[in-house]
Amino acid sequence: MELLLFIGLQGSGKSSFYRERFADSHVLVSKDLWPNARRRDARQQRLIADALAAGRSVVVDNTNPTPELRAPLIAIGKAHGARVVGYAFESRLEDCLARNAQREGRARVPEVALYATRKVLQWPSRAEGFDAIHFVRFTLEGTFDVTDWREP
Repeated sequence: MELLLFIGLQGSGKSSFYRERFADSHVLVSKDLWPNARRRDARQQRLIADALAAGRSVVVDNTNPTPELRAPLIAIGKAHGARVVGYAFESRLEDCLARNAQREGRARVPEVALYATRKVLQWPSRAEGFDAIHFVRFTLEGTFDVTDWREP
């Protein structure tokens, strides 16, 4: 059983990566699924804990930009005996803005949100409690290249 935390700007490919690699094996928890809900952090934590308690692996598909936001999620994973893995998505602002501009309706994020996330984005570290971290790059061919994370 594992808890996977996706880390990166909006438009970096996180949701596409989930659909391609984990949709058949992992429960999806994403604040995007309930944009108008109150207490979204508490709801997210409860859904993660419930899935892990039931023995199901989980993907948290949010920006998760800071260690402070990731810490309670990592703690839930550890408390349930899950292997906690981070996936850091290449997040070049220009690329993410271009992909976001191609989205329609509610899927499109206001550009200011990308700038705000970029401003606070801190790359993950094993010191946060991750059992492993991977780096994900969206290729020109439209595929994903996954490599082991190298601490800065």
